[in-house]
Amino acid sequence: MKKDSFRVAFCGMISALSLVLMLCTTLIPVGTYALPCIAGILLTAVVVEFGWKWALGAFFAVSALSLFLAGDKEAVAYFIAFFGFYPIAKSGIERIRSIAVQYIIKYALFTVCMIAAFWVTVSVLMIPAEEFTIFGVYLPWVFLLAAELVFWFYDRCITILVTRYIISVRNKMFHF
Repeated sequence: MKKDSFRVAFCGMISALSLVLMLCTTLIPVGTYALPCIAGILLTAVVVEFGWKWALGAFFAVSALSLFLAGDKEAVAYFIAFFGFYPIAKSGIERIRSIAVQYIIKYALFTVCMIAAFWVTVSVLMIPAEEFTIFGVYLPWVFLLAAELVFWFYDRCITILVTRYIISVRNKMFHF
């Protein structure tokens, strides 16, 4: 029973930290993109410690609470559409032996999720198309291409942070 209590407490703490970051998206202008990334990366600790099922539960909890409590709904859409679940999916994708296949799946997933998130923000949240226009040029495809380049860096950062977590934090945290 003590082990299950620890799991619930750990997942609750990570979920709470992720939710606080999602709530801060209203206060920090660049938070629309950066804070959902960081909130999702926190979920990797749950994946490492307890597996993808527990991390998925934490993801759903943060998603539901963010949907109701966070002020920046565009950030919530990006968290739900990609940044929240990608660190969980990454662990499964990286079990595939071929690195080329891994990257094809990762980039396909990223592209589909970003297009879906864009569609939701424009269609459902009614963000006007003028928000994505500069000097009369409609720029979503340019943003997507730039995001594809940044995605490589994001994916690499997750790998580095998980490695550092396992080497530094995990050994200190679980050996009291």
